[in-house]
Amino acid sequence: MDARLRSVLPLLMVIVVLALAWSPLRAGGADTAAVNTLIRQGDEYSEKQFDNQNALKAFQDAAALAPNDYDVLWRLSRTYVDIGEHMPAKSDAEKEAQLKTYEKALDAAEKAVTANPNGAMGYTRRAIARGRIALFRGIWESIDLVKQTRADCEKAIALNPNEAAAYYVLGRTHAKVCEKPKIVRWPLGLGWANMDESVKNYEKSIALRPDFIMYRLDCARAYVEMDEYAKAREQLAIIPTLPKKDEDDDQFRKDAAALMEEIKNK
Repeated sequence: MDARLRSVLPLLMVIVVLALAWSPLRAGGADTAAVNTLIRQGDEYSEKQFDNQNALKAFQDAAALAPNDYDVLWRLSRTYVDIGEHMPAKSDAEKEAQLKTYEKALDAAEKAVTANPNGAMGYTRRAIARGRIALFRGIWESIDLVKQTRADCEKAIALNPNEAAAYYVLGRTHAKVCEKPKIVRWPLGLGWANMDESVKNYEKSIALRPDFIMYRLDCARAYVEMDEYAKAREQLAIIPTLPKKDEDDDQFRKDAAALMEEIKNK
């Protein structure tokens, strides 16, 4: 090798490494700029306009460019859940379509966890998808899913102690399981659920995201179950002052007002 070439070889290697590091391509050859643009568009549709179908299209287009991208996959899961929650479910065909949508959400979340095992949001979204399927099939027909939902929430919190949605889902899991007496739950391996843990996790989710109406409403419901009416009213009284952050907030406000009326003298 020419002496001059040997002398510049280390510099050439550094240049190559830096070029790769700054490459506009994601794994699999996806254009980073295009994927990021689609993610931003999808978030705008999902979080601001509450247009789930256009959000889905944006994330599907992003997934076509980057099929193993963590940030795309967990958003796909979120969008499938948002769509599933608002699907009609009266006929058997409608119910089957809704279940398949939740299963798509679970599949996308599974892929997100595989793509990034250290990403808290992947576990959070998997917990939410599993929880939706469990509620669809019935908690007591989906005991393994319930246990997996709890495990995913705890994993997400371990990875990111500020993951508000994981605390909320964990609180809701405790509350739903507590709808059966402990003596019934214990042989099924669900004796761990209790309402104190439910409100503890709800309160944590509220502390992390104080402007999210759903968290406060379900926390108030949990307090009502515990006959802690003053604490329930405290949560409900704040809800009318909060901005709209979710497509269901208008209904949540009505539910909160009805609950406040129900417990106003208790």
